Amino acid sequence: MDANRRDGPLIVQKDWTVLLELSNPKCEAAREEVAQFAELVSAPPHVHTYRMTKATLWSAADRGLSAQSILESLERFAKYPLGERLKRDIAQTCGSYGVLRLVRREGRLALESADPALLEKLMEYECVRTLLGGRRDASSCWVEEANRGAIKIACVQLGYPVKDLAGYVEGGVLPVRLLERTRSGKPFALRRYQLQAVESFWGGGTEHGGSGIVVLPCGAGKTIVGIAVMARASTNTLILTASTTAVRQWLWEIEDKTDLPSLLTGEYTGDIKQVKPVTVTTYQMLTHRRGAGYSHLELFRSGNWGLVIYDEVHLLPAPVFRFTAHIQAVRRLGLTATLLREDGREADVFTLIGPKKLEVGWKSLEKAGWIAQAECHEIRIGMEPEYRERYSAAGERLRFRLAAENPEKLKVLERLLARHKGDRVLVIGQFVSQLRKVASRLGIPLVTGRTSSDERTRLYQSLRNGDISCLVVSKVANFSVDLPEARVAIQLSGSFGSRQEEAQRLGRILRPKADGGPAYFYTLISVNTKEEEFARKRQSFLVEQGYRYIIHESWRDSSNVAGS
Repeated sequence: MDANRRDGPLIVQKDWTVLLELSNPKCEAAREEVAQFAELVSAPPHVHTYRMTKATLWSAADRGLSAQSILESLERFAKYPLGERLKRDIAQTCGSYGVLRLVRREGRLALESADPALLEKLMEYECVRTLLGGRRDASSCWVEEANRGAIKIACVQLGYPVKDLAGYVEGGVLPVRLLERTRSGKPFALRRYQLQAVESFWGGGTEHGGSGIVVLPCGAGKTIVGIAVMARASTNTLILTASTTAVRQWLWEIEDKTDLPSLLTGEYTGDIKQVKPVTVTTYQMLTHRRGAGYSHLELFRSGNWGLVIYDEVHLLPAPVFRFTAHIQAVRRLGLTATLLREDGREADVFTLIGPKKLEVGWKSLEKAGWIAQAECHEIRIGMEPEYRERYSAAGERLRFRLAAENPEKLKVLERLLARHKGDRVLVIGQFVSQLRKVASRLGIPLVTGRTSSDERTRLYQSLRNGDISCLVVSKVANFSVDLPEARVAIQLSGSFGSRQEEAQRLGRILRPKADGGPAYFYTLISVNTKEEEFARKRQSFLVEQGYRYIIHESWRDSSNVAGS
């Protein structure tokens, strides 16, 4: 036996990965500490994987954790001693946060360094030097207000994150109070984790609070957290969302759960353009181009905002990133179910919105009953000989589409709909032509990007009310659509194995059900095709998150499909 082996539940690896053994009696105590400075990567049944990164260690340092306390936690629960190189790296990374600070001096913005030699070194880089406005003294330089975001980006790219202590503008005063009973007559109070999210975001008040990201699963009430932060700030608020449907859901929730009069809230979309003390708009509106410029980015400057809320913050498009760099004096809240971005720009979100303030895992909320339990099924489907020949002769891109639109999927879909008769079902797909065939053949209403906002709202409400039991939807329903009684999602096709999309589509059915029952997520895959290759990536993501994932090698092999 290894003489250095201990009885701890953690295996800390030199690549900054931390493995947590769930069978160990010290597991829960270790999990509570590790979650403060590492990000959960995967959560299969026996061993959970966490990963420390520069961003997670900087976020921990922002919350007051020292390198010493992090190392003590790891040493206390580690099965084997930590390597000296790892300990030095953690100490160096944590120590780099706060060496550079943005502060107010004599009414102006200044970049200060606890290490004057570091400031001298940074000034050798043109990307930093051009953003500074001259020396204030040996340990600080002036910074123009407009460069507050840009200097933070430049420094973090060089490995030196800036601690922003320059404070925030208050914005227009707007008293907002959360109701104890909603306008629709139901008792209302923040759940424990929602209250914790608000406090984590706000912690530190003027100096430290006011910018950061809250990560909660779909169905956990991210909108409620945003509204509670808005009430806490009591200031003019701009809310950015993924769709017009989401805009209207935010406005409905604000009206239902706060005392704010509706005449003080406004919708800024392609249909209506109102700028009110609380204005809700979409990323698409802000990135709409007119000639060489953007038509509506002026909205950021109007309204005397004291708070900007970024719903589905992982979707931030590049133009909004750039403009967010110019509004660093305004409090910023990011809300998301996953910080995963397929373009790898998580660091930009960290830099411009703020550090992650709180993350609550899907499985912990599922155990507590705040979101529904979910079963994930993958059904592999063959092709008719003629269609297989057509697939084999096609080019790479066409192959993916042919696999996605395999006509045999319709037979499986019909069988699943019969099995879940009485449940509310979403049929989801990537290709509108495929969805039109399904809707026409089965007589099911269809929502695509071309469906008007009013018609989408009417159909979503019909599904909520139970007037219809099934809806066919394109990717427009991936984000911010609240359909609490939808129990079943059947995915006909997706976007090249996108983990982000998989998380969002599963999220459509994770709201807790009135009867406490589970939710079912089906993915239909054409066997021995490009689609199967991409499905493995999505499958891995769901399994890593801890969801039960059942593969059916043939649609005829349905003995263990839900409801059989």
